[in-house]
Amino acid sequence: MPPCWLLSTVDARPHSHSHEVAVSDSARIAHVGVAVPDLEAALSFYHDILGLAPLPQEEADGAMIASLAFGDSHVELLAPKTPDGPIAKFLARRGPGIHHICYRVRDLDQTLEACRAQGYQLIDEVPRRGAGGRRVAFVHPKSTAGILLELTE
Repeated sequence: MPPCWLLSTVDARPHSHSHEVAVSDSARIAHVGVAVPDLEAALSFYHDILGLAPLPQEEADGAMIASLAFGDSHVELLAPKTPDGPIAKFLARRGPGIHHICYRVRDLDQTLEACRAQGYQLIDEVPRRGAGGRRVAFVHPKSTAGILLELTE
């Protein structure tokens, strides 16, 4: 089954559900979230070696977030702010590395409805405010080949 946010109305393959979302023409990677134990050390590599300019840091969901523009996308560095927050738990369980991939979709509500209709496990049943005040929702990695996916408009 193709991912719910990449379905196209011109897709002629049979589907077990008739609910399709035409977002493939506008869906793109908004950012890749990388969990790091030391934000300043990680920023040093991305800035000093790759030449990426960091945007102002912000705090969200118990993490400090530093975004760096990379073409039309961003790298989002996530460092724990609290020892019991989701990034601290991720680092303790898996160590540093890719935490999530964020896809920008045309219609977040419609995309979530398509996910529900096709049985994808959602962490956020309704959109919430994420970093930068954007509307976001997460799809559980159990439904997406082990990758935590963030959806945003």
